Amino acid sequence: MELFHRILKLAVDGGASDVHAKVGTPIIFRINRQLIAIEAPVPSEEWMNMVVKSITPPHLHQRLEQDREVDFSYFEAGTGRFRTNVFQQRGSFALAMRHVKTNVPSFHDLGLLETIKKIAEAPRGIILLAGTTGSGKSTTLAAMIEHVNANFKKHIVTMEDPIEYVFEDNQSVIEQREVGLDTVSFAHALKHVLRQDPDIIMVGEMRDDTSFMAAMSAADTGHLVLSTLHTTNAAQSVGRILDFFKAEEREQVRRQLSGTLYAVICQRMVGTVTGGMTPALEILLNSSTVRKLIEENRLDKLAAAIETGVDDGMQNFNQSLFQLVKEGKVSEKEALAKATNAQALEMNFKGIFLSEGKRILG
Repeated sequence: MELFHRILKLAVDGGASDVHAKVGTPIIFRINRQLIAIEAPVPSEEWMNMVVKSITPPHLHQRLEQDREVDFSYFEAGTGRFRTNVFQQRGSFALAMRHVKTNVPSFHDLGLLETIKKIAEAPRGIILLAGTTGSGKSTTLAAMIEHVNANFKKHIVTMEDPIEYVFEDNQSVIEQREVGLDTVSFAHALKHVLRQDPDIIMVGEMRDDTSFMAAMSAADTGHLVLSTLHTTNAAQSVGRILDFFKAEEREQVRRQLSGTLYAVICQRMVGTVTGGMTPALEILLNSSTVRKLIEENRLDKLAAAIETGVDDGMQNFNQSLFQLVKEGKVSEKEALAKATNAQALEMNFKGIFLSEGKRILG
């Protein structure tokens, strides 16, 4: 295990976000989104089996044997915490490990807007962090929880699979429950969480109709619920939620959602001019216009509502990218590559602004 520990330490010291290991090929680090092979002994099957057995929590050994893959959080003293996935390929074990920084980054460090801070202070409702894998959803969610922890006296219960950031009680009292270790499933934990007297409930990921119904019930009774969702934009997220449910249930769910949704924040990571990464943010707030559109099932108009809702604190990806370029953080080329509508953004750079949203809503 000494070699394995040295590899993890090298990854952290070198600024790697991910470590990949499989039998018969070099160890790979992901640094600044690039995959780089490191100089280290090539993993043998015997070595991989030994590492997997050593780092997999005892309560997950049986599941790994049955399912051939498992997720968990691995902590190496003096090195850090890693979100870990063990899986099989070509009949042998492989590892994908993401380094999770122990200290929760601040809003400033992450390049988040003041609007996100205000959203985190919401008294009740459902707040969703959306985006693709690797877009920083979990980190932004952790920053929001830490902001509340530092400034408000709240009881916060988190349900995660696995736990990524470990919070220490500050102004708030926080309990973190890991699926598989502390509870059997998100749905099971959500079923009982209201008996634990929470003010804020954080669910690592919304995965099914049962979880989302429980989340809406909690929001209905005055709780704040935060979670993540895999979608590519904020407007699409409402439809994605409805997809969890059967067709005959969607009318009722949509009306309930219109009253319980507070905000959807969607992220895309964008390369900066200094070689780092910063998030472009699309923000949907449940304004009176948005609420009406959801109630009336005019979800196709949500994108227009975001574009025209700047005064309410909303913005779409093009507006976010334009501002990042204006501030000198991102190049025009990078912004155009990450834009939802590159042609419209290119016109913005030339000083031409056409309000498509107002036309659509009108």
